[in-house]
Amino acid sequence: MTVLDVKPPAQREVMRRESSQASRRHWPLARIFALGASLAALFALVVVVLGGVALWRLSDARVALIDSAGPALVAAQQLSNALLNQETGVRGYDLGRRAEFLDPYEDGRSSEAEMVSELRGLAASGRLPGLDANLDAVERAAQSWRTQYAGPVLAGTAVGVDPEQGRALFDQVRATLRTLLADLQAKREAARTGIESAARFLLIVGVAIALLLASFLVAAAVGLRRGILRPVSELAVHVRQVASGDVTKPVDAGGPREIVGLGADVEAMRQHILRDLDEAKEVNRRLDDQTRELERSNRDLEQFAYVASHDLQEPLRKVSSFCQLLQRRYGGQLDERADQYIAFAVDGASRMQRLINDLLSFSRVGRTTENFTAVDLAETAAVAAAQLEAAREETGGEIVLGELPVVAGDRALLQALLVNLLGNGLKFHREGVSPVVRVECRREDDSFEITVADNGIGIESEYSDKVFVIFQRLHGRDVYPGTGIGLALAKKIVEFHGGRIGLVETPGPGTTVRFSLPVPADTAAPEPLASEETDA
Repeated sequence: MTVLDVKPPAQREVMRRESSQASRRHWPLARIFALGASLAALFALVVVVLGGVALWRLSDARVALIDSAGPALVAAQQLSNALLNQETGVRGYDLGRRAEFLDPYEDGRSSEAEMVSELRGLAASGRLPGLDANLDAVERAAQSWRTQYAGPVLAGTAVGVDPEQGRALFDQVRATLRTLLADLQAKREAARTGIESAARFLLIVGVAIALLLASFLVAAAVGLRRGILRPVSELAVHVRQVASGDVTKPVDAGGPREIVGLGADVEAMRQHILRDLDEAKEVNRRLDDQTRELERSNRDLEQFAYVASHDLQEPLRKVSSFCQLLQRRYGGQLDERADQYIAFAVDGASRMQRLINDLLSFSRVGRTTENFTAVDLAETAAVAAAQLEAAREETGGEIVLGELPVVAGDRALLQALLVNLLGNGLKFHREGVSPVVRVECRREDDSFEITVADNGIGIESEYSDKVFVIFQRLHGRDVYPGTGIGLALAKKIVEFHGGRIGLVETPGPGTTVRFSLPVPADTAAPEPLASEETDA
């Protein structure tokens, strides 16, 4: 049932304007997400800048210690060792005058040149201010020692040179070396301190970034929950209430503009449903009244058909009896036209009597299920086949019954159903071909599918629905007798038992009618019934 929306256009326009004004008071989701994205970008920029500064400081302090101060201090210590080796070699040579005593001196000169070159290169980087001046002082003192003492001793012209003077000159070299080493040691300690400071700064920056990230995530989660998730959840509760049928509570949504707009739409839908419910109640009330009136009218019509059929039987029997008396007494005594008229009257009375009987049978179907019992279809089909024995012998046909189940139903109606279908298979046979009618059954889920197939003239597919309509015939009465009620009655009987009936398209000649009957609740065997056949 469809109930139309009858609210006036002016009311719908007012509701639309109120919904639009309520939506404009709230931010849209696009603006909320844009703000969140901007804050996230700003946070990422701050993190990148702080992290870059911390890493740059740590890298600079590492370079100052590892690449400058440390190597310079090691080179200065090796330079000190080289000069000490020179002094030791000169003193040994001065005492023993042996050439092998000059090896330490020569090695020291070579190492001195190498270390001075390395220190000059480190001083050129600019990271060790004052290194060049201290190194110049060391070289001047060493050159003065070599010129005034070591050179004359090695040349053999040091007669009268005071060894104390040589020690005094080398003490100056030691003093400049101590100054150089002390300055480089101080620079290395400063670089180490710089690394520790940079590491602490990096740790602080890391903690600060973690705190900022946690704060940002917490703020984003709280904002998302309060601004979006909670309004959506509240709206979902209202929507479920409306969907479950509770349309009395108003829907009030908060949050972003889209959610507010959706809530307004749900509220409009709720009000629309309320109005439709009121209208539906009125319509249902009228439908209930009409249904009761139709039920009363149907009962009256059924009673009228039943009574009228009974009342028609008596005068019809009189007409038929007297027509038959006329035919027996005056047959052959009157002219040919009179005999033909009497035959028409007898035939018409007989057909009217069959039609009334069929109508009575049709009207009885569906009145009550009190007569439902366990019906053995195999036994019922055998009885139906026995009733058609005369027709079977007349046509030279055959009825083949497969294994049939036990169902719940009205035995008389089911027997009438089988008589009708088996009789059609024998009646509508092809000229010169003996009819064969087969009855088979198989189980499909919760129903028995029963087929009645014959090798007769068949039914075209376009008439598959028409043949089950009452009084519909595909052939003239002079070709195949009948009232046109048989298959309509079969359909009514099957549907009364909770099943369905129809034609099945099969290759070859003939017609196959399939109808279903529910499986009784106490039937446990799920397998299809066997297809063993017995001749009737």
